[in-house]
Parts: sequence; structure tokens; C-alpha cells
Amino acid sequence: MGVDAELLLHPEGPIARRIPQYELRPQQTAMVRAVDSALSTRRPLLIEAGTGTGKSFGYLLPAVRRVLEHGERVVVVTHTIALQEQLHDKDVPLIRSVVPDEFSAVLVKGRNNYVSRRRMERTEQRADRLLSDPKAQEEVGALSRWVDLTSDGTRSDFDFAPRGDVWDLVRSDSGNCMGRKCPRHDSCFYQLARRRMESGQLLICNHALFFSDLALRARGAGFLPAYDHVILDEAHAVEDVACEQFGTSLAEGSVRHLIRVLHDSRRGRAFLDTLELKDGRESARVSAVQAVRQVATASEQFFDAWERWGQQAESNGRIRSPGVVSDTLTPAIGELKGRLNLLRELCVQEGDGYEIDAYEDRCEALIGQTKALVEQTISGCVYWLEGMPRSGDAFRRLRLAATAVDAAPILRQHLFGGKTGVVLTSATLTTGAGSFLHARTRLGCEDAETIELGSPFDHARQMKVLVDERMPDPTAPGYLSSLSRRIDELVQRTDGGAFVLCTNWRTLRECAGLLRRAFGDRGHPVLVQGEDGAPGRLLERFRSDRRSVLFGVASFWQGVDVRGESLRNVIITRLPFDPPDKPLVQARHESIESRGGKPFFDDTVPRALIKFRQGVGRLIRSATDEGLVAILDPRVLTKSYGRRFLDALPEGVQVETIDSASHR
Repeated sequence: MGVDAELLLHPEGPIARRIPQYELRPQQTAMVRAVDSALSTRRPLLIEAGTGTGKSFGYLLPAVRRVLEHGERVVVVTHTIALQEQLHDKDVPLIRSVVPDEFSAVLVKGRNNYVSRRRMERTEQRADRLLSDPKAQEEVGALSRWVDLTSDGTRSDFDFAPRGDVWDLVRSDSGNCMGRKCPRHDSCFYQLARRRMESGQLLICNHALFFSDLALRARGAGFLPAYDHVILDEAHAVEDVACEQFGTSLAEGSVRHLIRVLHDSRRGRAFLDTLELKDGRESARVSAVQAVRQVATASEQFFDAWERWGQQAESNGRIRSPGVVSDTLTPAIGELKGRLNLLRELCVQEGDGYEIDAYEDRCEALIGQTKALVEQTISGCVYWLEGMPRSGDAFRRLRLAATAVDAAPILRQHLFGGKTGVVLTSATLTTGAGSFLHARTRLGCEDAETIELGSPFDHARQMKVLVDERMPDPTAPGYLSSLSRRIDELVQRTDGGAFVLCTNWRTLRECAGLLRRAFGDRGHPVLVQGEDGAPGRLLERFRSDRRSVLFGVASFWQGVDVRGESLRNVIITRLPFDPPDKPLVQARHESIESRGGKPFFDDTVPRALIKFRQGVGRLIRSATDEGLVAILDPRVLTKSYGRRFLDALPEGVQVETIDSASHR
């Protein structure tokens, strides 16, 4: 029996009977038809579906139809964990309840999200020898008890976030997997999940995992099973994720962590110290420990050299040519890898040999990353150095990074170049007047079909937009003081219930610092990203008190859904332009200029428009929401490009200046 989406979505249909206050949305029906056609013809489709369209059902119903009627596999990809879990835990079960036939849907997570039963038992037995911190040892015990209770074995199923050093000892890892030789193979969480994935018809994963797989496929590998179609939701984030996954990075902390878990010279508690060796071959352990110390010395010298280079380099840390620092690190890591390989043959316990395999893999990965970054062997990338230099007793945190400058040729070849059906959707893909030009160009799908669907919400009635034309230039003395006063006035106007969206961490911290006490005295709970807990926890606390004020940066501009009275006020402190001296932005602009383009209008403004629309879109999330959006950047009124931002507001919304609005 077929899947008739329009019948399922009918006001008197089965979905309506399961959703209170269900309303038929013409935009949703139009989306179903467009996605259905795109999957049938396998011609790429870009579809902008405004907030409230119900785009999840708009693509899930056609996807399920391909699964049930054609026996095809569809991968649905989201940017945020929240949407991924909503699809799997809420939307898919509802669809299952109304379609005539069974289908399998699997939430796909990366392997490192799963606990290994065998490694958990091993770590619990050796916790006092592997970990010197009593709190870390206690956490191992808590994780061990959780393993007996968890339903899926992933860290998100636990009621607190495990420490990084503890999770590293118990997580599933391809390098130390014993396969069918593992005594826990039949009950292994990851192996069970992999079998479900291999037989799954509808796979749900996130952007990072999907593009990591795509990068591996480009090299002849990959871990996702073969699929017929991919639907990329929250597609406004696709380019950045793809560029990152086709690059690489090396953090000094990663090398430091490998050193610490193999041998901790200060505490004498680490992996190498726990090994039981054949025939008392202690000399092999001593040699391995010596190799670890040599890596520590080489790493210190290597990153010292990078720190010195950074002091002489461009202020943004961009590395414009290969070989500016000698690679003293990879020979030492190579020597360590060899010593570990010799030690493996001497282990009494077979499981320890597999652990050594994983550490050898880490050494190999660090060697590859270091060579690629020092020699700049990945073409089409921009390279840079970032992080905190040495300061007092604090650890230095340096990181070398490479990111693809242009995703278009990569995606054109590896995503759009095959026979896979590809649909990309988001509430924000156009940059004004229904233009998909920027998205099509940057994603390498110039021939894709496009469709723009508006929101069913009455934004003209539900939303008021205020612009503060009094704000001084951000470079002017006293700017942050003025900004804080404006935020204070606006928060009082709605008695809280406000998101304060900042474009950088400095503004966020200073404004929150200036206002925290005053807001607290007036009974406004203040929640600051990066200071008051994980983003998910911040949102829970924000929703629980209608007078809250939340200060956020990039991640709170998008993918955050707060409905009802909790959010009545979105304050946009500045237009979200990318910093022009950021290495990736700089390299993109150089590329555009080399082709005769104009970087500001061809790239900077379109990107800012999409982020701006995302920020504005936080306010109205249901047909009953009401509130105001305040723009504390007068450039929307004073600059020629400002009209494009005002035109990007939802249709019919009236714009007032704060001065004129305050006299009404």
C-alpha cells in the first residue's frame, strides 16, 4: 500500500487526529510535492521553508514513501542534536503510527559516542592505576553502574557529561576493537547500533558525521552504508561543516593528552604502568616510557617554535606558505609508534595488545595531521595558527588548523556528482528577493531546482521590529556602556524573556558583566553562554522562568526553539558580519577578488543576511507567539546595504526607531 502524504496531512486525516490544534498548511503540502518530485527525478533541490511550515513532515513523508514504495535508503541529516532527536523520538514514531507498512529508522551516532563494555570493565579494574584523581575514579564507578541501566550505551543517555579523561578510557574505539574475539561482542552497544544502521531504511545523523563520511568516501573509505537519497536540513550550515571536514587540525592539547594517558611522570599512573609483560621484559616498558618523554620534549620544542613564529606573523595567525616551522614532532611520534609496536607482542593480556593498537593509530593520525599542516599538503585549504600562548602556570593552548576555502568543487564532485538524490532545506537559504544565487554558488549546485515557501505565521501582527539609530560606532569610546544601557531599557520593556544575541565573546562577557547584578536585583535570572552551563541546560533554565535574560553568541542565533511566553524579546546587538581578518574569510575574499568579484557584496553581506534572518527567526516559533526584535545597529538605516537587511525581515513587519516607538 502506498504513502499518500496529502491524505495523511488532510485536516481530518490520521495525523490531525494525533496532533492537538492541527492546522493544514499549504506550504507544507507544497513542500511534500516538491521533495517527492526531487527524490523521484534525483535532481538536486534547494527549498527554503519558512518557520512554521512543518518542514520535518514536508521531507519525512516523501522519504518514507521512497523507503516503502521503492525499497530505497534515505539519509536525513541535521545540524543540531535537538532536531536530530526530535525527528527520531517524536516525528518518525508519529509517521510510523499512520503509514500502513513497517519501516526501520535509525539514529546514527559516531562510534566515540558509545561506551565499550569490555573497556569499561577493564578501566574499573584498573581505575586506581590509570587515574590519580579520586573524583575521576568515582566517576568510573558511576559509569559502570550506568552501563547496566542504559538503553543505547551512548554518553547522551547518561545524566551528566563524563570527564574527557574518563570517557577516553571507556569509549568504543575502532583501533582497540577486538571484533568477534571480544567477550562482550554480542552485547556491544556499538556493534548492535551498527547492525541496526546496516539494515536501516531511514538513517538520521548530523552534518559533522555525514561530511566526515563523505570525506572518507572521497578517499575510498566511509562508514555509512550505501544510500539512494540524502536530505540535508538546516542546510544554511552545510558549507561551513563541509569545509571543516575536508580540512584537518592539530591541537597541542591532543599531543599532551596522548603523553599523559600513556605515562604520567608526575603521578606514575597511566596506561604503560598497568601492563603485565611476558618474561619480565621490563626493558621494553622502559624504552616505551623513554619514547613518551621524547615526544613530550619534541612537542614542547615544536609548539615553542610555533609560538615564536606567531609573535612575528600576521595578527590573524595565517600561515601563507609551507615549512615555516621545522617538523621536529613526527620523528619522535614515529619512534613512539615503533616502541609501542614492539611492546604489543610482550603483553600477557590480549586486551592490552588491542589497546596498544589504538594508541598506534593515534600516533599515525598525529603524524598525518602534523605533516599535512606543516607541509600544507591539502590543496584548496587556508592554514592558520590560533590559541592561547604561554601565560604563567596555565597550559598553553595552541592549535594548527586547515579548512577548505571553497566547498563548491568538493560538493559538486562528491555530493552532487553521483546518482544520489539530494535535497537541501532551511528556513534561510535566500539572501533577498527570493535569490538562491549565493547558496547555489557556494554549495556547487548551480543547476539545482529551487523553491521558496513563506511562513504561515502572521508576522505583521505577531512581531514588532525596533531599530536604535542612537547607538554610537562600536569603535567609539563608551560603546559597550551605551550598548548595555540600551539592552537594559529593552529588557525592562518586556520584563525579561529576552535573548541578547552578540557577535563576539568580548561583547557578550562585558555586557553580561555590566548588567548581571542589576538584572539580578530586579529578579531577572541572567544566563550567559560559556559561563553558566551547557547550551541545552541554559535553554531549560531560560524556559523555566519567564523573566530570564540569556546572553548568547553564534549557536544561539540558530537552531534554538523557544515557544510561548518564555521568549518575547530578541535583541540583536550588531549585524552579524564575519570578521574580515579571520583567515578563512580572508582567503575566501582573495579567491573572489581573483575572479573579478566584490567580496563585501558577493560574500560578506549574503552571509550576514542569512545569520541575521536566523537571529530574527528565534522570536516567532508558533502561531500564538508575540514579541519584539530590537536591532541595536543603526547601519540598517544609514548604510546603502542596510535596506537589504530590512527587506529580509518577514513580509509585512513594520519597522520603527526606538525613539519614535518610545513616545507611543
